[in-house]
Amino acid sequence: MNNFSTRVLSAIVYAAIFIFAIVYSPNTYIGLITFFGSVCLWEFSKIIKLNNVLLSIISLVALISLNYLNILDINKIIYLLIFCLLHSVYLIIDLYRKNFNKQTYILKAFTTVSYLVLPFFFLAFLPFLNNQYEPQLIIYIIIIIWTNDSFAYLVGKNFGKTKLFERISPKKTIEGFIGGFLFAVFAGFLIGRYSEILTTVSWLIIAVLTSVLGTFGDLVESKFKRQANIKDSGTIMPGHGGLLDRLDSLFFLAPFVYLYIHYLM
Repeated sequence: MNNFSTRVLSAIVYAAIFIFAIVYSPNTYIGLITFFGSVCLWEFSKIIKLNNVLLSIISLVALISLNYLNILDINKIIYLLIFCLLHSVYLIIDLYRKNFNKQTYILKAFTTVSYLVLPFFFLAFLPFLNNQYEPQLIIYIIIIIWTNDSFAYLVGKNFGKTKLFERISPKKTIEGFIGGFLFAVFAGFLIGRYSEILTTVSWLIIAVLTSVLGTFGDLVESKFKRQANIKDSGTIMPGHGGLLDRLDSLFFLAPFVYLYIHYLM
């Protein structure tokens, strides 16, 4: 089997598992996100050379379980969200720093929690509106991400000339970003017109957040990999790399979309 066939088959299996878990029940969705998050934590620990990754995985499982069982104080979630958002903004700003800083164990552990544990927590509960599970919500967001990534690649490959962040991701171009952004917004518009949940304006806002923050999420993960001098986060997906490579956009934007849907909409 050649590399292209391997990539296609791997992508189909990944998409089928993901969509089945989302559609089947809230339990399978939360379970899969917990598993995905645990794998990403393991991959990330290898990238930053963090020992005792088991503690991070236990933290993720415990946090999701406490909220799933309605034990976690709902009033405390906003503080976790603010903490997570502030660190995400810091990671975006840090992209513009040319030098890579060496991190202590404490900083590595802190980064792991705020970069992965909390975003996956908010991703797990993102599609719950008024305590009602809405699987279409997460599916539509994934469609917007795939639209953005696909057209960013196509436009960038055919028309891209101006590098977006050459130091971190040499293949990304401003033209590709604009192309992905426009098609993502168009996808959000179509979803808003025919979706039974949320308004068209809300979907346009979500599409903007998804395109912009999804791109930053990819760049942030690329910076971590470049600092570690590696190409892929893992090998769990033949032809694609690791789960962290596939989910970097989704979990990074999740807290921002969660803020909009649950507190600002």
